[in-house]
Amino acid sequence: MAKTALLTGITGQDGSYLAEFLLARGYEVHGIIRRASTFNTGRLEHIYADPHSGRARLFLHYGDLSDASALARLIAKIRPEEVYNLAAQSHVRVSFDSPEYTTDVTATGAVRLLEAIREVGLPVRYYQASSSEMFGKVREVPQTETTPFYPRSPYGCAKVYAYWITVNYRESYGVHASNGILFNHESPRRGETFVTRKITRAVAHILAGLQDKLYLGNLDAKRDWGYAKEYVEAMWLMLQQEQPDDYIIATNETHSIREFLDAAFGAVNLDWKRHVEIDPRYYRPAEVDLLIGDYGKARRQLGWEPKTKFADLVKLMVDADIQLLKDHREGKIKVTA
Repeated sequence: MAKTALLTGITGQDGSYLAEFLLARGYEVHGIIRRASTFNTGRLEHIYADPHSGRARLFLHYGDLSDASALARLIAKIRPEEVYNLAAQSHVRVSFDSPEYTTDVTATGAVRLLEAIREVGLPVRYYQASSSEMFGKVREVPQTETTPFYPRSPYGCAKVYAYWITVNYRESYGVHASNGILFNHESPRRGETFVTRKITRAVAHILAGLQDKLYLGNLDAKRDWGYAKEYVEAMWLMLQQEQPDDYIIATNETHSIREFLDAAFGAVNLDWKRHVEIDPRYYRPAEVDLLIGDYGKARRQLGWEPKTKFADLVKLMVDADIQLLKDHREGKIKVTA
């Protein structure tokens, strides 16, 4: 009999890839989406357009991590075997402007979902999307599952709470609850306000003569960048284990934003120094300088490791944004891979 999974954040980058991944494995997939005045399901439309994609097994429900009673009703109705909590206010810079909202959704939202699972009393396996931003001002390099947290943003602080409440429900109530500490993971479906996608989208627009300047903040920040499409498999693998646990998912490589610019503009033979300007508005009040994750535990216990290299990921994103712009100009609608 097919398993049933419930995803929060299904309309986001990770949610759309995870939905595809689970549908390909025969799951019935339910997603929680927020009510909005415009359609916000663009990353899922190709599933409905493709008759072989499992669209008959994909169901969307209105809900929100701020509404505990609605979460409990949904879980009781759907009776999922697996719950993946991917929803969050996930933009680090925005979290400084909206700290209370970020805390309510990212931190308190996790405990509402866990409490709903506990109250309904089903043997649910729970995945919490944790973040490398929890390490913040890093205590050691590279970061491992035992590295102390030192968050440097409201988002990072909220994720630390969500991490520990997940551990608490595992240890206090026996919930099969695991944390995936994912380092930066990108793709053509990354939101356009995130720096990687902001860069690759700008490359496409500059190449087409639609834009000349790109404004960025700190170019020296270093991140561990992987391919989101590969990272969702690690989420699933965690919930297939007999015992729940916490895992770092990363590449064990770090690259600066300057290096990302080199790769992105270099892919189309442009010099980024002619187009990029620094705008202090994009500086964070407290910066995270260096993130690099050791995924050794995931390799040993889950059999997972990254496949796509940094330069290949950047080129993949640039090519996708060039194609996306071309499709828009020709009146086509296309969801990137």
